[in-house]
Amino acid sequence: MNKLRIILLTLFLLAGCKPVTEPPIVKTIDEIIELEMRASFDFFWEQANTTKDSPGYGLVADRYPGSAGVASMASVGYALTAYIIGVEKGYITMAEGYDRVDKTFDTLLKMEDTQGFYFHFVDMTSGVRVWDSEVSVIDSGILMMGVLSAGDYFGLAEDATELYERVNWNWYVDQNNHQFYMSYKPGAGFAGHWDFYAEQLILYVLGAGSPTHPTGLNEYNSFIRDVKPYGEGDPFIHSWFGSIFTYQFSHAWIDFKGTKDTNGVNWFENSVAASQAHYDYAVKVDAQRKTIGPDAWGLTASDGPGGYNGLYGAPPSGFDNNQHKVDDTVAPSGAIGSIIFLPEEAKKAMLNYYNVQKLFGKYGFVDAYNLTKNWKATDVIGIDKGITLLMLANYQDDIVYNVSMNNKVIIEGLKNLNIKKVE
Repeated sequence: MNKLRIILLTLFLLAGCKPVTEPPIVKTIDEIIELEMRASFDFFWEQANTTKDSPGYGLVADRYPGSAGVASMASVGYALTAYIIGVEKGYITMAEGYDRVDKTFDTLLKMEDTQGFYFHFVDMTSGVRVWDSEVSVIDSGILMMGVLSAGDYFGLAEDATELYERVNWNWYVDQNNHQFYMSYKPGAGFAGHWDFYAEQLILYVLGAGSPTHPTGLNEYNSFIRDVKPYGEGDPFIHSWFGSIFTYQFSHAWIDFKGTKDTNGVNWFENSVAASQAHYDYAVKVDAQRKTIGPDAWGLTASDGPGGYNGLYGAPPSGFDNNQHKVDDTVAPSGAIGSIIFLPEEAKKAMLNYYNVQKLFGKYGFVDAYNLTKNWKATDVIGIDKGITLLMLANYQDDIVYNVSMNNKVIIEGLKNLNIKKVE
């Protein structure tokens, strides 16, 4: 009997014993999903700059309540998509969503950019760069997915197209190896490469769909595809640190189910295998860990006892399976973000996070927790709330996919990369 079943059974038994007079409230999985979706949406709706005539109108906090006044452009991309979900779920009206998106587009059109790309972190009030942050290709990619989707849904495609078509994807590519650079800083230039599989899959689709600055198969085929299994599981193309978000982010907007590229790769099935590997790893180490187990799995970049850590992950990782870090910290977004890949295992984890660990707050599940360190995050982070909300929406009713997969850029990008539906 697993940890969750034992704890829940104990709760129910205690509810009938004196001196307890009322049974503990235990939510069903459907209730928890609805609560988490609404709370995650509320983060994006409430933690946006809505000051009239502000240069930063529509910019959304990177996290809450920490780093007050700082927005991330990825958070804005997730927010723009969240507003679609908000209308579809009845949280806001179409008019409210339209107004928020329209004014956010106005902000983006006026903000400083470099070849169409934006700084990673900006001041929420002014829209000006903070923290010496980089001009981020991946954050701009996530932003553009939100821009294109919201533009189509709210009838603002003209502004969305203008924002998208000025992105010079080729400028961010190292022409020597056709790999996207990792970052760019004014005065310092480009640094690093997206040389391994990760969340940058959206960049190839966005670039290949561009009528103004297109990239193509050279870029798509440039990154290393290292294939490994975990234990007796299916082998898959893995990311360097093995963080589970790397198998999720692109799939929030692009539905790869039933598709293959010319190399026979089905990216949806690849993420299923990666999610299964994370689950299997959690089961294997269950006896040695207080937090990680079959009811708490999916190790991913998140806050931890020592601060934010981008190295959290599970094997396989790197070339030697030693590039990931494990300290018993688990982020709820890890399993929830894989609900379209491993639905039953993800729902079991959500039951644990809500009913047993009591991790739910103002904006839904906190970012992470660690029972070994007796630690629980005090913040929520925009990108983690984003992947949670979008994946739950797609799990329920393909809410995001119904919009994004009809976008002409996404259609053209997939076509130019020869990623096609298989009969």
